[in-house]
Amino acid sequence: MVTRVLYLTRHAEQDLTELGESDAGEPDTGLTERGRRQAVLLGERLRGRRFAAVHHGPLRRAAQTAELVATSLPEVPVYATELAGDHLPHDTDPADLPPAYAKFLAQFTAAERVDGPRVTAAAVRRFAGPVGAAAAGDEPVRELVVTHTFLIAWLVRHALDAPEWRWLGLNLHNAGLTVIRYPSAGPPNLVAVNDVAHLPPELRGTGLPPDYLV
Repeated sequence: MVTRVLYLTRHAEQDLTELGESDAGEPDTGLTERGRRQAVLLGERLRGRRFAAVHHGPLRRAAQTAELVATSLPEVPVYATELAGDHLPHDTDPADLPPAYAKFLAQFTAAERVDGPRVTAAAVRRFAGPVGAAAAGDEPVRELVVTHTFLIAWLVRHALDAPEWRWLGLNLHNAGLTVIRYPSAGPPNLVAVNDVAHLPPELRGTGLPPDYLV
């Protein structure tokens, strides 16, 4: 098996003043000017690394982020996939959870509680683990997934083998990097979470609770 190094990023800052609708009827937004700058800087951060592919969710904010990042990754194929979409990752039982978490979970419909975990399980099968059969001298396979908070939180939880409810409460910067290494043997290695070294202070913290930087 070949080691996979999975780079995960939350889409850059979205423009909530221009709310549209996706093909699936979901609220859909593009990027703000700050978000476009975040995405460009993320691409510059990743320039020079050998990626097998860039994957992104179908919503505009993820697609636009991936497009801007990919300008720094010439010849790397870019794919849209439902697996990187914005889904409820687990139908978590609200019993015994903090009230704020239970209230948050109550907003999801019965369909979302079925469809989200199904798609997330498929994303885990696709992205979380080593790759194929190895040949002598094979280097790690690097893939970038431009997605949303929920999938990144779930993959971090999965890598740490934490309780299933523990995807809740993990907040992620827009255009921050989370990196998980899946070796050919042994457990996953969590290399980085919310790495924003490529962003100047004024571009950090977007998408996080208002008191994050207090």
